[in-house]
Amino acid sequence: MIGTIAINKIKQEEAKLIDLAQKMWDVPETAYNEVNACKWTAELLQELGFEVEVGAYGLPTCVTGKWGSGKPVIGLLGELDALPGMSQKMSAEKDPIVPGGPGQGCGHNLLNVACLAAAVGMKAEMEEKNLPGTVIFYGCPAEEVITGKVFMARAGAFDDLDVAFAWHGNKYNMIAYGGGNGLNSAIFHFKGRTAHAGGDPHNGRSALDAAELMSVGANYLREHVTSDIRIHYCYKEAGTAPNIVPDKASVWYYVRGMSRQTIEETYDRLVKVAEGAAHMTETELEIEFLGGCYEGMANEYMVDLVQETFHEIPGPEYTEEELAFAEALNKNSPVYAQSLASGELDNGPIFKGVAPISRRSGGGSSDVADVQHIVPCVMVYTATYNLAAPGHSWQITACAGNSIGYKGMLYGGEVVAAAALKMIEEPAHIEKAKEEFRKVMNGKTYKCPIPMEVPIPQPQV
Repeated sequence: MIGTIAINKIKQEEAKLIDLAQKMWDVPETAYNEVNACKWTAELLQELGFEVEVGAYGLPTCVTGKWGSGKPVIGLLGELDALPGMSQKMSAEKDPIVPGGPGQGCGHNLLNVACLAAAVGMKAEMEEKNLPGTVIFYGCPAEEVITGKVFMARAGAFDDLDVAFAWHGNKYNMIAYGGGNGLNSAIFHFKGRTAHAGGDPHNGRSALDAAELMSVGANYLREHVTSDIRIHYCYKEAGTAPNIVPDKASVWYYVRGMSRQTIEETYDRLVKVAEGAAHMTETELEIEFLGGCYEGMANEYMVDLVQETFHEIPGPEYTEEELAFAEALNKNSPVYAQSLASGELDNGPIFKGVAPISRRSGGGSSDVADVQHIVPCVMVYTATYNLAAPGHSWQITACAGNSIGYKGMLYGGEVVAAAALKMIEEPAHIEKAKEEFRKVMNGKTYKCPIPMEVPIPQPQV
């Protein structure tokens, strides 16, 4: 079977791979601050025979590992950042290690290592079979703020790839034809003038009033957008005391949608709402555009290839201890009753087998979508946590540092490696994936959503 050598190599290097995932779980780092994760990933890549670059494409915490030469060029998309506020002990009860601290609530420690494992396995099989081609592993920063790969794309990181694979932890072993929403992200800063709110309010110009009026306008805007559009926000700054007219206020907005055109059109209208709020309150407006990403566009030919590969590789077996831990997590989940009623838990607390291909689109966003608009690319999912775990939750953090997560991670690496090797050994697969990509793009080319004048964030650690 294509991929057997790769799978055996991944099993051989299992201890080293789990060690990297564990270190990233022990020391979670948020977007653009992944200094240790970048360093540890670089060290393992170098040890395993890859040509390594740290600080790639102008991003200080971006690391790449390259092996081989010539065509085809296969990209594997790892991710390094953790989520703020998701600190959690290896416990079935919510119990943060550091209250309010970061944690692997999206399992990027597993994500990074699954793709690295695939690269290691591919290298071994390509060496033994003397196969042509280049493997490039990307340790990407800042997926959780949806800009890491977008800055990388702006620098041309993915232009030379033939195809790319990404992986993510999930409650199922699955792959999807659909994809997530694209988005724009910006902070709207209002600047006013302070005054005593009781003594001379007429001399004040409230930045908070401006921010609140913007939010009112945005709420009315929701009635007049296409059904795929989502607008959500949170306040970053809102004054210091009730008796002081706030001279500074800021509000952070996401505009999500299923096409760049509708996102940009809606974002432009939101900017007009903000400008109107500033005029009404005689305040100044500064817009801090943080970035944007495309909507998901999975390559369906590659989806079918991965689904076939899933059925060729046995999934993990779980111990009684692992099943008991997952069951305890399920019972402490806020969606436990719902999962129980739906029959989702009928076959156990952790998913086993292979789910049908999903056609669902929408929901969250990922900067993997930008890569999908540059080259044929898919996101592979394997089960790494209990079935009733909510997304971005402490339960996912708990499993991401547990053998449950590590088993799913290694399985994901095996599936990705085997599917990618099929494309190398049978180049017709790549041509068919590219043919579909060209047809779907229909003459359009990728335009980076982040303008050149927007600077790359620097580590704050």
